[in-house]
Amino acid sequence: MDSFKEFPTTPVSPIRDAAAVTPADGAALAQVTRAVYVGQAGDLRVTLAGGAAVTFQQVPAGSLLPIRVTAVAATGTTAGGILALW
Repeated sequence: MDSFKEFPTTPVSPIRDAAAVTPADGAALAQVTRAVYVGQAGDLRVTLAGGAAVTFQQVPAGSLLPIRVTAVAATGTTAGGILALW
């Protein structure tokens, strides 16, 4: 039973869904994330929802980044175990 099923999803709501991300240059994600999880340490090169391409350097394993992302680039990304969270 999900007591919160009828509640709207807001920016501060718990994550409801996830998908594994394979970094790819020039490929957009299926939808904009609410957050990104990094399972294996490294650099993470992303395009933010506002359009800026940035690299988060030395992201520790197990990090949950509260960033809205449209793409994860292969070039510049050394982190692994990446999940897009909605």
